[in-house]
Amino acid sequence: MPILAMRNPPRQTSFDPPDFRKRLLVWYDVHARDLPWRQSHDPYRVWVSEIMLQQTRVAAVIEHYHQFLRRFPTLEKLAAAREASVLAAWSGLGYYRRARMLHAAAKVVAWERAGEFPKTAEEWRSLPGIGRYTAAAIASIAFGEAVAVVDGNVERALQRITGEAISVEQVWELAESLLDRKRPGDFNQATMELGATVCTPRSPACLTCPVVGLCVARGEIAKAPKLARQRKREIHYGLHQRKESVFLVQRSADAALMAGMWELPEIAPPNGHTQPLLSVKHSITVTDYAVHVWKVQRPRQRGEWIDRHRLSKLALTGLARKVLRKCGIIPASGAASTSSRIGGDRLNNGR
Repeated sequence: MPILAMRNPPRQTSFDPPDFRKRLLVWYDVHARDLPWRQSHDPYRVWVSEIMLQQTRVAAVIEHYHQFLRRFPTLEKLAAAREASVLAAWSGLGYYRRARMLHAAAKVVAWERAGEFPKTAEEWRSLPGIGRYTAAAIASIAFGEAVAVVDGNVERALQRITGEAISVEQVWELAESLLDRKRPGDFNQATMELGATVCTPRSPACLTCPVVGLCVARGEIAKAPKLARQRKREIHYGLHQRKESVFLVQRSADAALMAGMWELPEIAPPNGHTQPLLSVKHSITVTDYAVHVWKVQRPRQRGEWIDRHRLSKLALTGLARKVLRKCGIIPASGAASTSSRIGGDRLNNGR
């Protein structure tokens, strides 16, 4: 669809869509990052990567991606796994609803579709946890369907190119009109790569941008409203150890966040002038936590003693895993932390 055919099209200068496609793909062929999920068009691996990348930075995803595929190398392995095992493998990535929906959708594909993956974006959207962006990304990358994607990176880059804060639906229309229909998967990844590495939210690298000559804004556009200020909260946990075991409690199955996950028991701050065993900072959605961990002798909550060798396979909350690593109870990991914002399927993917 040519740009002029769009409903309420944004203001345009001398913009040449074929030139835009050519410049972007030439740049991508040279500068695309060597990421593990780009080494194959296997739909299972593309799917896992797209779910992991929702609201999470690439640096945090890479190690988890490898670990998750070692644990569940095939669709069938994932579908047959217990939810607790899936959550344990996901632990540290955050936003656990993604893991639950991935697991539920794997069961649908493996059992109701006899292992046959959807091939179109429309089919993908019928699965649990798959929205407009994710469906289009998987269908275009894994199956070459000529369908555009819009995530936060694409939205920002295309708004700057037009020089106007156009609506989300207009961005989708513009992305569809620009799509390279011979290489839709590469083009979609190229637009996301452009937003993630060049046309960044702050201090965009316009001098190295492959399409700067076609861009109206050159990095300058009306600022979006500021996000709500993060809330602050102090929280205290007790660390109970007995030989090779640590005492943990499990969140209820109907908890609003991280249902069924395991964590250290929360306690009242001890009286006196003793120092906590450990203090860390942690962010979950819109709250920044100052976390203090105290060594205590007798657990008062209902919970379980967990052997330290079982901890790596247990569905721990990200905070519990962070504390246990800091205390040397489980091995340290090189994975980076996840983003602290959560949203819907139209996402600021970390990429």
